Amino acid sequence: MALRALDNTLPMASAERPKKLPKLSAAAAAVVPAASPEGKRKKNDENSAPKATTEQAVEYVRSEDLQPVPHPKAKAAGLVAELDSKDWIRACDALNDARRLAIHHPSLLNPILGKVMLAIVKTMKSPRSAVCKTSIMACTDVFDSFGNLLSSASDDAFDKLLLQLLLKASQDKRFVAEEAEKAMRAMAASMPPLPLLRKLKAYVHHANLRVRAKAAVAMSQCASRMDVATMKEFGMSAMLQVAAELLSDRLPEAREAARGMVNSMHAAFSKEAAAAREEEEGAAAAAAASWESLCALSLPPISAQSVAKIVSQSQSQ
Repeated sequence: MALRALDNTLPMASAERPKKLPKLSAAAAAVVPAASPEGKRKKNDENSAPKATTEQAVEYVRSEDLQPVPHPKAKAAGLVAELDSKDWIRACDALNDARRLAIHHPSLLNPILGKVMLAIVKTMKSPRSAVCKTSIMACTDVFDSFGNLLSSASDDAFDKLLLQLLLKASQDKRFVAEEAEKAMRAMAASMPPLPLLRKLKAYVHHANLRVRAKAAVAMSQCASRMDVATMKEFGMSAMLQVAAELLSDRLPEAREAARGMVNSMHAAFSKEAAAAREEEEGAAAAAAASWESLCALSLPPISAQSVAKIVSQSQSQ
């Protein structure tokens, strides 16, 4: 078998792998040369100031800075419709108009007070914090101007307003809750304590712990303004039972309010007993005995001991 010479064979060409071209990312591909018109336009946009937003800021005006309404009769006539506006800026303006009417023109607001209160309740439910806070500020001015609110407006309007104030005072938005607490202090300070106490009593058993606590604080503020005759009209035993129940509440705010109620009741009771026995010897001892008898008749033994402890601590301070 003849062998073929290896010298005459041609070497096989080596197969070279093709080089991979670098891929351009989408961002790199979108780069526009700075010299081009598009590049210059982009550079100018980056260096320009940001465009102003169309959102308008609402100014929270203090009550003492609110000025009288130029045309109060016309403003009062269209107030309810303005409060119901879908435009939240107009609604805020209408709320401030209601505040100005309450402060400077209460006689014009009084005939439509019930409708205005219902409109304020609606704005308090707004998801916009600015509308909600302004509506609560309007409540404060209405309370300050209409101390006889319960007799000037319908019970239904006030009940809805009271519930919304308690809910707003109980929420997590601090600046809204603080405004609601301020409105409730104005309510407790300006309104007759007896009818307000009767309204607040319904919220002692509310499912929301914070609502119960805020109602307890308002009840304590009412009790501090009541004399013993007004307390008796409400019911001394009923007040003691409410206070004793709140003493075991889960929130410290409610328990502290209950202690304030007990101290207010004991102070009013002792003052009357001392006045009745001013000329008798041992008047202080007789008043203490009467108070202990009231607690024993009105409360279970454990609750009566808790009340006695609060009174004793208050007297020792």
